[in-house]
Amino acid sequence: MAHLVKIGNSQGIRIPKPLVEQAQLEGKELKLQLVKNGLLISPEKQARAGWEEEIEQTIAAQGQEVVDAEWLRHPPRLRPHKPQQQCPCPARDLAALP
Repeated sequence: MAHLVKIGNSQGIRIPKPLVEQAQLEGKELKLQLVKNGLLISPEKQARAGWEEEIEQTIAAQGQEVVDAEWLRHPPRLRPHKPQQQCPCPARDLAALP
């Protein structure tokens, strides 16, 4: 069972260690949310946490991605082509693609 304890002019929550371990909260910043009948405590999720390491591991395992220069030069399409319009895209021979 968790207990409220006085910390200066504030209140803190003392959570038993087995609950902290089971919820995997050890050393993490916590997010507090008011819910209908109480308080929800969850780990604060950081956007893109760990992505850099995962990308580096993927590059090390599979090599650097080849950049498609034609795709980068192509202007972004704001709406689909209408059948009566001429496509501004360069002609491509799809059979020649790998």
